[in-house]
Amino acid sequence: MRPRGRRGEFEEAALSQQTQGQMIPVSNTLKLKIGSRFGGIDPAALAKAEAALKGLADNFGQWMQDELSKLDAARARITTEGYTAETAENLYFRAHDLKGLGATYGYPVVTQIAASLCRLIDEPATRMKAPLFLLDAHIDGIKAAVRGNIRETDHAVAKSLLQELDRRVKDYEK
Repeated sequence: MRPRGRRGEFEEAALSQQTQGQMIPVSNTLKLKIGSRFGGIDPAALAKAEAALKGLADNFGQWMQDELSKLDAARARITTEGYTAETAENLYFRAHDLKGLGATYGYPVVTQIAASLCRLIDEPATRMKAPLFLLDAHIDGIKAAVRGNIRETDHAVAKSLLQELDRRVKDYEK
């Protein structure tokens, strides 16, 4: 609407009669502030870190075995001391470590199984209700994957195991 005449009367202008606007491009100042796709990280430093990680890859097998020993120790404590708040928390910490380290050590399937175990015993308030057979199934699955060198989640055995563990955890959560 625009004013018309001296008395301030208004009339609606047809859209087709309005003048066209002008597009003013806005510079991407955010990109200038944070840098390229590396988010301000020096690509050379990133390449150096990746090379260092590759250099450590020879140790991953032993480190995975060390983590499995800790997992076994957590289960042994549950067997000898009982499933208490303390032993359950210890198992949770071991599972959480494997959730983060599995893929790094070349076992994405271990990461997925450990994530399922973490989901099962994540909340201290409900942790004590988790069925022991399901805890054992997760632990045995992790150990079997490493022993059988089953690394990827798309392996037939891994798929089947992950689906069954997921189904059982969902049944428990109901």
